[in-house]
Amino acid sequence: MVERVIPTPAAQALIDTLKKRHGPDLMFYQSHGCCDGSTPMCLKVGEMPLTPQDVRMGELAGVPFYAARAQYEYLQGGQVIIDAKPGGLGTFSLEDGENMHFAGTQRLWTDAESAWLQAHPLPGF
Repeated sequence: MVERVIPTPAAQALIDTLKKRHGPDLMFYQSHGCCDGSTPMCLKVGEMPLTPQDVRMGELAGVPFYAARAQYEYLQGGQVIIDAKPGGLGTFSLEDGENMHFAGTQRLWTDAESAWLQAHPLPGF
């Protein structure tokens, strides 16, 4: 199985901290703004309603990770790697209260991973 989105150890630790502080019902949303507005946001479930255009890309430490369909189409070319970095960004994402922020990078798929993903598309694709 190929994971479309994965956490680094630092992101895993921060997610665990957020679960302890805010409870297990969390979600990630990869916004599609510019600059800091395109950072992955961690929210309590229900704080931001999802639409039929939002795609569940996978999970980070048991927390669902969503992106808008247009953003997913851009991101599907590689594995999204979510890291945690010091310093808040002044957003409404939960980790800002910990003076941290999540940051995403990407690596391209190998040929074998790409073949597996083509054989196992997300629902609706």
